[in-house]
Amino acid sequence: MVVSRINKPKTKRGKRFLENRDPKVVENVKRAMFIKGGRTSEKITKTLKQFYILKTPFALMLSKKNILRPFDDSNPLEYLAQKNDHSLFMFGFDSKKRPDSLIIGRMFNNQVLDMFEFGIEKFISMEDFKNDKVTLGTKPMLVFNGEAFSVDPEYIRLKCLLTDYFRGEVVQNIRLQGLEHVINFTALDGKIYFRSFKTVFLKSGTKIPNVELTEIGPSFDFVVRRSKLASDDLYKKSKKQPKEIMPNKKKNVVRDGLGTTYGRIHMQKQDLDRLQLRKLKAFKRKFDKPDQNKSGNENNKKAKKDTVTE
Repeated sequence: MVVSRINKPKTKRGKRFLENRDPKVVENVKRAMFIKGGRTSEKITKTLKQFYILKTPFALMLSKKNILRPFDDSNPLEYLAQKNDHSLFMFGFDSKKRPDSLIIGRMFNNQVLDMFEFGIEKFISMEDFKNDKVTLGTKPMLVFNGEAFSVDPEYIRLKCLLTDYFRGEVVQNIRLQGLEHVINFTALDGKIYFRSFKTVFLKSGTKIPNVELTEIGPSFDFVVRRSKLASDDLYKKSKKQPKEIMPNKKKNVVRDGLGTTYGRIHMQKQDLDRLQLRKLKAFKRKFDKPDQNKSGNENNKKAKKDTVTE
């Protein structure tokens, strides 16, 4: 019989450390760990460093080499992710059958959710581009080109994975000068073309500046080799959001695509005869329908006056 022990923190620092790893209503920024395989080429080593720079400061580069086979046995990879508290990973290795291979994936509940294996055909590092670079840790803008990203279920899942990888922190306000980094993904004929640009704002004579893109690297041409996707039930469970952050639904209120709010009001049937209006002579009943009894009494009074005068 195995007795499970719960280690209670002895210091405040240890308590904060464990609380930071506990599930939260609003999760922290997803962190990525970069792992070298037992055998790596120079291209793989440089590729891991380039992605490590793009993901900084939410990244961890493991110094030791690890002989892993994620598609055959994911337990060692899940152990490393749980130990370092990272939900994203990138594993690079080189072999005779699979030269210059790169595996990108993500975790859910300390289990591998999705992962894709790419082969690197072409690679140009940041240092080969002599243009000015963006600020370290800048939140990039992501652009996905290609019909496959909206039609093919496998590429749709890949688009979701890449968005998780590079989206960074959730911000409330956006500054125009802060939009300086663009990452472009193009899917064409089973290949993924990765390009990185810096935005340059030029004067246009109006409030809206002219925007130009300057390539700053890195630049990759990937070939999609194989993938391992989670089941529909597990994927649906991973997307479930806590009730605390779900917006409260308002009855009979609808928003259109432009953000305009439309409301529907339910009212009881009104009796227009009892409708309160301003007291004007024009609205009195004697102008609408003459009262027969009242007119008869007036005629009698007139007749009496006539007899008295005679």
